[in-house]
Amino acid sequence: MKQQTLHGEKVRKTVMSVVLSVICIIYVLPVLTVVINSFKLNTYVKTDTFALPIGDMWAGFQNFIKGMTFGNYPFYKSALYTLIITVLSTALILLFCSMAAWYIARVNSVFCKVVYYLCVFSMVVPFQMVMFTLSKTADRLQLNTPWTIPVVYLGFGAGLAIFMFVGFAKSIPIEIEEAASIDGCGPLRTYFKVVFPMLKPTMISVGILEIMWVWNDYLLPSLVLDINEFRTIPIHIQYLKGSYGTVDLGATMALIFLSIIPVIIFYLICQKYIIKGVAAGAVKG
Repeated sequence: MKQQTLHGEKVRKTVMSVVLSVICIIYVLPVLTVVINSFKLNTYVKTDTFALPIGDMWAGFQNFIKGMTFGNYPFYKSALYTLIITVLSTALILLFCSMAAWYIARVNSVFCKVVYYLCVFSMVVPFQMVMFTLSKTADRLQLNTPWTIPVVYLGFGAGLAIFMFVGFAKSIPIEIEEAASIDGCGPLRTYFKVVFPMLKPTMISVGILEIMWVWNDYLLPSLVLDINEFRTIPIHIQYLKGSYGTVDLGATMALIFLSIIPVIIFYLICQKYIIKGVAAGAVKG
């Protein structure tokens, strides 16, 4: 009986391993397709999409050079604007949302509950419902530059961030904060000296999620920014068009490959914190 149970458990684990491996391959296949076609001549990208770039198909780094020098808008400016927007947006979200979440978790009032549920509700509101009003409001408030659009990202990223931060903040023993208060710490000093270091797992998780979102976002910058003056990497890739609207798919794949490398590296470095932070922020409290 025991041997049958062990055999059944082994079969179950084998089946689960096969199923999960297939799912992983399905998810990784689009990325591999981009990598393969980024080194392939444009002619063969359409006809032999899934073939390896060997022989006459091999383009070397020609696609990368063509993509970065195409048109009159340099690629390094797009990369710089994307980096500025991503860093500023993530910093604002982490700082202000963590402070707001700590206040919500500690102050048991109707106002805080209403604010919390409004933030949670904002996660299910489709962006398409507010994008035209948002674009007009951003123009009126002059939030249409790489240095001011992070304020818009703060509003859209606050829902998930506050949801995760509140869950984790409730698990922090309030006695630690009371001890800091007895030692003469005010609210701000208590937050930065006591609460902020303890929020590290959730900080890293929220930071990773927000960075991946802002770095790859196309719709919001295209609506808010002046794309003739400020282009992010997704917008830059969208404008890789020649005469009569022809698209160089090889150069497009090359720039897509370049754009995902920083996010993949950052994700691989910090991936061990994601599950820990998500579980801590969504389950506790």
